[in-house]
Amino acid sequence: MAEIKTKPTGADVTAFLDAVPDETRRRDGHSMRALMERITGEPAVMWGPTMVGFGSKPYTNTTGTNEMFILGFSPRKADLTLYGLTNAYEEPDPLLDELGPHRLGKSCLYVKRLENVNAEVLERLVHQAWERRS
Repeated sequence: MAEIKTKPTGADVTAFLDAVPDETRRRDGHSMRALMERITGEPAVMWGPTMVGFGSKPYTNTTGTNEMFILGFSPRKADLTLYGLTNAYEEPDPLLDELGPHRLGKSCLYVKRLENVNAEVLERLVHQAWERRS
């Protein structure tokens, strides 16, 4: 059975974000870290080599029972990818209509630039996602 790669690594989050090659993505990564730390009250933790996560909870799938972060993000080359703000099994949150330019994946929210989205709406989405975590 393959080993789960998305798990806490102990790597330095600041060093990871500082090493993001694209200046905009690097700045957006630091901003998302600050926002999520403030709202969750949890420290940022590296999960795998490229994801920054906050909090954790168990989940069970075909590999058994594992842990996954509750909220997180990754400053990927094409987009800032936000995890835990959407759920593929529910209707999209109406707040997304007010967010600004974004795309949705199964459980991801993709944003090109934080400066182009409504910061207040993004904060509300993060807060709501954290509140419904249990």
